Amino acid sequence: MRRQTKRHLWRDIRVQLPFLAWLVVLWMLLWAQFTVLSFLSGLVVAIFVTRVFRLPTVELSGRINLGYAALFVVQFLFAVLSGAISVTLQVFDFRRQPGTAIIAVPLRYADDLVMTHVAVVSSLVPGSLVVETDRDRRILYLHVIGVRNRADVEKQRAGVLRWERRVVRALGDPAQYRALKADQRAGLTGATKGGAR
Repeated sequence: MRRQTKRHLWRDIRVQLPFLAWLVVLWMLLWAQFTVLSFLSGLVVAIFVTRVFRLPTVELSGRINLGYAALFVVQFLFAVLSGAISVTLQVFDFRRQPGTAIIAVPLRYADDLVMTHVAVVSSLVPGSLVVETDRDRRILYLHVIGVRNRADVEKQRAGVLRWERRVVRALGDPAQYRALKADQRAGLTGATKGGAR
């Protein structure tokens, strides 16, 4: 029994290690000091935070495709730039108001981690904001601007599903990646119908 507890503890530490490292990096960035002392103090704070404010262990996929991850970063930066330009043009177009909608986007491959990544990316791209998530049914609800008709709504929904596929390619678990590849071979990666209000 003691051996099993020890094994569970080491597995917990291994899974939490990327999170601890990220907290240490954030601590060092916060103080703008990259010294041994700031590293050690960040490590102490990270361990304290993760032990006192304990959250359920998030199982990472253990898979990162560096090529797709680099492509994802480039696509994200381009989307932020083009989204900012699009929103600016809509704001300064005094002839008409930009249309808005709340759309439901049912995700295909998402677990909690992928769903979180897709929600964050969708909210960071100007012109859309996640207002609610339905974790059980894997649905994101987004407030979007720049929609005038049903085709615009479907275009926004297809954009979110594209981000989901990009996240799965970059860091989804092997089962999600295989499901995505199978759907691509079968031609099923188009937009899933959802609601708009």
